[in-house]
Order: sequence, then structure tokens, then C-alpha cells
Amino acid sequence: MLPEEYRAVGGSSFADFLASRAPDMLPGARYNGTTELEGVTHGTTIVAATFDGGVVMAGDRRATMGNVIAQRDIQKVFPTDEYSCVGIAGTAGIAVEMTRLFQVELEHYEKIEGATLSTDGKANRLAALIRGNLGMAMQGLAVVPLFAGYDLDAGVGRIFAFDVTGNKNEERTFHSVGSGSTFARGSLKKLYRAGMSESDAVTAVVQALYDAADDDTATGGPDLARRIFPLVSVITADGYRAWTEEQTAAVADQVISARMHAPDGPHAPLT
Repeated sequence: MLPEEYRAVGGSSFADFLASRAPDMLPGARYNGTTELEGVTHGTTIVAATFDGGVVMAGDRRATMGNVIAQRDIQKVFPTDEYSCVGIAGTAGIAVEMTRLFQVELEHYEKIEGATLSTDGKANRLAALIRGNLGMAMQGLAVVPLFAGYDLDAGVGRIFAFDVTGNKNEERTFHSVGSGSTFARGSLKKLYRAGMSESDAVTAVVQALYDAADDDTATGGPDLARRIFPLVSVITADGYRAWTEEQTAAVADQVISARMHAPDGPHAPLT
């Protein structure tokens, strides 16, 4: 029989339960007291954009360790439930652990309450997890994810950005986080438009990641030799769906082919 503490009536938050029963298993706990940050792997650029009927999120595949490429094909975009996903930037190990805990948090809530959390509720739960990592962030082990989901009540895709304190802000059209985010957002400013289709939005975020890689050494562009391309995920009323490697490769090949003739990419109209 399970111990009494596991059978006691409690809240619907698995993270709160874990904090009270086994705090050493929380993301970042094993890094307590860390003073030496060399050898820590970091994820870089994530972009997201809404379109007519949903939201798309994409991430480059490069992870860095200082000035060294630590991994060329890291996964940075993860489904968190049927209608949401998270893209990770920052300290990769803690970010992946936090994402896994967030996945369990949402599933646990659904099992306890018999209902799915609202999109705002999901964003609030993720904000709490980020806030719990503030001590590690102050030591340089920050995690800054990007959250996207399809709001079934409103019938639209939504994007939420966070800072290291867990403060969240909703971005209405597009957003980017990570080392190449400034360049990616600049690219999307000229490419994004209201009423985009899914394929147009995917092309726009791939273009944005290409521009980020063009100016940020920590962001990896499409690798034609190794056939490594961004990971693209789409969420609509039908739920979460990851684009296949073949689908993403076709878009990336088109982008690169066009860049051969116009290295700076497509130009936005002046009016």
C-alpha cells in the first residue's frame, strides 16, 4: 500500500507535490552550489508565429558550449499536451527537465480535475516553474522558454513569452527567444502579415531562423551536408502536429535556393 502522504488529498499541481515530497528532483536542484559554468550546454533560437487557424513554432538545431558547437541536432521544441508546445532556450539540461515536469504537470491536472487546463492556466503553470528556477538563473543557469498553444475557447493560436522571474507576456503575432532572437524578430517584422496560411507561416519562421543564423554564431542554419533542418511544430483546432523532416527540408531548400540570388532574403513592401 502507498504511504499515507501519497494518499492524502492535495492540490492538482504535481510540481507542488514534488516540491514537498522530493525537492531534490526538481529541475536544477542538482546544480545547487554550482560555481563553475564551463561545460554547460545552451540552446539558442526559438521562433513562433500565429496564422489563420493556429500557431507555428520552430527552433534551430544547434547547442553551444561556450564558443564550441556542442550538438548539431538538438531538439528544442516539445509538445506539452494535445494543444500546446514549448520551445527551450538557455541552459539545455535544466530546460529539458523543466519541460518534462511541465508535461507531467498538465497531465496530472487533467487526471485530478477531469478537465484540461485553459491556455492561460497552462502559461501560468509554466511561469511558476520558471520562477522556481530563479536561484539557478542568478548563477547563470537561466531557462527562458517560449510557450504556444491553441485556445479552444477563443479559436486562435496564442504565444506567451517569459523572463527569468516567471513574468509572462502574451505576444499577439510573433515572437522569438534565444541568442538569435533579435535578428529573428527583425526578420519576422518584414515577413509577417495578418491572415497567413500555415505554409506561409512555416516559410516565414524558417526565413527568420535563417536570418538569425546569418548574424548569430550560436544559431545553426540549415545544414545541407548533414540534412539537418529546423524542427517545426504546428497547433490548430485538430491538435499538435510536428512537420515531418521531408516537409521542413522542402521549405528550407526553397529558402536556400532563393537566398542564392538574394542573400539578404525577401524584401517587404514599403506600403
